[in-house]
Amino acid sequence: MPVPKRKLSRKRRDQRSANKGIKPKAITGCQTCQAPLMPHQVCKACGYYKGRKILRTKTDRMYARGQAREAQASRMRSLQQEAESAEKAASSHEQK
Repeated sequence: MPVPKRKLSRKRRDQRSANKGIKPKAITGCQTCQAPLMPHQVCKACGYYKGRKILRTKTDRMYARGQAREAQASRMRSLQQEAESAEKAASSHEQK
């Protein structure tokens, strides 16, 4: 079995891996929004992976939050209207 005759210097040892270099990363486009992304990754812009919705994005959360606030505001308005109508009914009974 062959054995090295002499110890390799650090320079010669490191020269072996010096030519490996950095390869450019592959970049693909999202199928739904065409945003650039790495292969096999979920799109951070739209939250889709292979045509299926996986993540709730920031815009999705903002939309849902707006819908919830609007629903709560409409509930509050209806409660205020009911209270006002009850007040009017009670005041009309007192006047009679």
